[in-house]
This record gives sequence, C-alpha cells and structure tokens, in this order.
Amino acid sequence: MAKKPAPTRTSTKHKTIGYLRVSTGDQELEKNKADILRLANTYDLGMVHFVEETVSGKVSWRNRKIAAEFEYLTDRDNVIVSELSRLGRSMLECMEILSVAMQKGINVYAVKGNWRLDGSIQSKTIAMAFSMAAEIERDLISQRTTEALRYKKAQGIKLSRPKGPGKSKLDVFRPEIESLLVNGSTQKFIAGRYKQRRQTCTTSSRSMG
Repeated sequence: MAKKPAPTRTSTKHKTIGYLRVSTGDQELEKNKADILRLANTYDLGMVHFVEETVSGKVSWRNRKIAAEFEYLTDRDNVIVSELSRLGRSMLECMEILSVAMQKGINVYAVKGNWRLDGSIQSKTIAMAFSMAAEIERDLISQRTTEALRYKKAQGIKLSRPKGPGKSKLDVFRPEIESLLVNGSTQKFIAGRYKQRRQTCTTSSRSMG
C-alpha cells in the first residue's frame, strides 16, 4: 500500500511595515531601520517593507503615508516604529491610531520600551484604555471650545456666521467640529456625535476647510 504524501505547509506570513517619520534630514534613519529589522527578526515577523516620510509634526496623521498604510493593512499585519511618538503628532493622535489598529486587528510594535499591541489580553486591555482616553480627550476639547464660545457671547463679542455655501445644521457647532477635525476625528465619528448623515458632515467639513 502506497504511503500518503505528507501535507504541504503554506506560508502564513503577514505584511510587516516599518514606518519611519523624521522631521528633518536623515535623523538617525539608518539606526532606526537597523533597530526595526532586529525587532522583526526577534518576533519572526518576516520581510519588512519600509515606509519613509519627512514631514512636519504639525501634519495630521490622516494626511500622511501612515493613514494610507492603515487603509490596506488587515488582520494580523504588523507595523513597527522606532518609538510610539513617531506614529502621531500628539498623544491624542497616537491613541487614535492604536485604537484603529486594535479595531482592524493590526499588531503594532515599538522598539523603544519593547512595547507591542498584539492579540494578547494585556495589550488589548491597554489599547482599550487608549481608545477610551482618546474619546475623553475629544470630549474635553469640545467642552473647552464650547466654554470659550459662551464666554465670548457673555462678553458681548459678536460671532460672525461661518463662511460657506449656504446654511448648515452644523454651523452652530462649527468651533467644536473644527477642533475635532484638527485633532484627526473622522467624518463618521462627527456624524454620529451630532446625529447627522455622513454626507451632511462631508459638505460641512469642506466648507470649514
């Protein structure tokens, strides 16, 4: 009787991105690359595809290459950075990016501190805390903006009508929405917050640009 051939194993490696953001020149770029490759080898993450960009920290993460990478990365893909601060321009942005990673099942590794967000219970708990903190921070920004608006009205400062093509239901919330947009909130989040259709928020966001 002929012996059955052993089943062949197929590779289950997932995509691994090494993200490098620098503010000026080659700011320790080669060293960061070497550190990222070393970490990828330690965790057996396979071949690393580097994504580099030189951009000011003032540019929102949604307008940078990292946002484009998150669009096509899927469950169990990996992102490696030299340190978490390279992800976003503020704590809020970093927390939002990690929240998105958690929702999509993307693993995030940072060389500095040997930090990682993967499928473990511990990292999921940390990511959930980041997600909650990001939402709290957005609410605080909204509250501060609203309080500033009320103060101006109480001082008799005339607030001009927002510029834009026609009146929108969201005009009265313009200062809050502008703050949320600046801090990287999505139109979907804003639409849900103000109980409006996403199309309405898209039109309003353009007029605020």
